[in-house]
Amino acid sequence: MPKLVKLYITQVLIGFAIAAAFVATLLYFNVANLWHLVTHNDVGIIAVIVLWFANGIVFSGVQFAISIMRMAESEDGDQGGKRDDIPLTALEPIPVEAQSRRR
Repeated sequence: MPKLVKLYITQVLIGFAIAAAFVATLLYFNVANLWHLVTHNDVGIIAVIVLWFANGIVFSGVQFAISIMRMAESEDGDQGGKRDDIPLTALEPIPVEAQSRRR
């Protein structure tokens, strides 16, 4: 199996484990009265599974993206142009005539 596929599978498993911990924390702390809604409804378990699956997809994608970005080589070359300070000129008030609102 290629290294990239192994890395992807590993990051997906880690992402779904983090999602399980996240959903468990939501239920434990009863955020938005979620525990009550799940336990007092006949389709509550399906809601928990959907919540876990949706968060698992998001957390897996983030986990994989972070691991891919950390593989980048550092750019030590002199790139990016000059980094001189922008000179500030003296600020002067600009006179503006206001029209009267009364007619």
